[in-house]
Amino acid sequence: MTGRAEARVPFGAHAVPYAPGTLRPSCDGGPAAADRRVLDHYELWKTYFLRSGDEAGGRGRCAVFTPDAAHPFVAEAQGYGLVITALMAGADPDAHALFDGILRHVLAHPSVNHPDLHAAQQDAEGRDVGGRDSATDGDLDIAFGLLLADRQWGGDHGGYDHGYDYEALAVRRIDAVMECEVHPTTRLTKLGDWSSGRYDEVSRTSDWMPDHFRAFRAATGDPRWGEVLDAHLSLTGALRTRHAPATGLLPDFVVDTTSGWPRPAPGQVLESPHDGDYHWNACRVPWRLGADAVTSGDVRTRAAARGLSRWARTATGGDPGRIRSGYRLDGTAYGDPGSPAFFTPFAVAALTEGVDHEEAGAAQGWLDALWARMCAAPPDPDRAYAAGVQLQSMLVVSHNYWVPWA
Repeated sequence: MTGRAEARVPFGAHAVPYAPGTLRPSCDGGPAAADRRVLDHYELWKTYFLRSGDEAGGRGRCAVFTPDAAHPFVAEAQGYGLVITALMAGADPDAHALFDGILRHVLAHPSVNHPDLHAAQQDAEGRDVGGRDSATDGDLDIAFGLLLADRQWGGDHGGYDHGYDYEALAVRRIDAVMECEVHPTTRLTKLGDWSSGRYDEVSRTSDWMPDHFRAFRAATGDPRWGEVLDAHLSLTGALRTRHAPATGLLPDFVVDTTSGWPRPAPGQVLESPHDGDYHWNACRVPWRLGADAVTSGDVRTRAAARGLSRWARTATGGDPGRIRSGYRLDGTAYGDPGSPAFFTPFAVAALTEGVDHEEAGAAQGWLDALWARMCAAPPDPDRAYAAGVQLQSMLVVSHNYWVPWA
């Protein structure tokens, strides 16, 4: 390695503008103060959840540790780590090295079903466990992170040799996702490269990442990614209309996707009796839809994200402390309050309420309240999942998120 490439889109530069009319937190000190709060959370996230060297399976490797998951290292967390470190470049001088370390971990653990997908789980000794197959959400974020890295550090940097062709790795993984993790008929994401039989007709809403699908279409030129984007946004609209007209909430899992009449899971399909509710997977939906809305300006994701924000604002009386960790699709709460995994994604959705919306004043107050609660909630070292969702939501809300096709 001859040196470290400079970041092309450094954190804090706000170099990639959001869609016109997007709100931002109105905090003392302006955008620079918001950036400092994100950086503070990032430093804690690194301290609590990044492992390196022997703790990550070998010299030169890093991995995101998940004390709250079934195993210490899971694909979802590695995808989060790649996206986060790529976005933090320019503020963290170690971001590039950390990215490459996590990438080494990923490349050292290919899925048993396809060499360009990631085996979803490793134990404390770095051994693949749990079937050695993939999880779609991890592969989607890994591929997206590689595209961010290519934009951030790739190409000609005056002789710098980082050892990885990020673009080529991204395209290979994107093609593998299309081959193994996207249903060939419905164009909906499957649960992983293992999905077959009755699981072939199940899709997890937290895997519906419209901005990723746009990026994959731009990177590969494959028109099928446009079909994937449209299929997910069409189904998002249909589920909201048919099953959650008052709330806009989506369930964790959707079943019967090949029948022409997809519906929320009727009880436990994969994880729990709440598979058909707005539970610990779907809680990410406001973040995923909102991130696409503010970066693409798509009226479909903007309407969905704005509807979710408006419902949450009204249901809680504008108090983020009243957001619960679980809802029926009709808005009936059953979970405890307080988890950042549930309240921080609504801040991303709240960014969209300033776009052509007569209640922008109330929406600004709602966003500011959510931001204040986010800033007052440092990561819990025992809760990697919530911490990862929170930090990425804060990156979007502070206008530090961008997509590689912009």
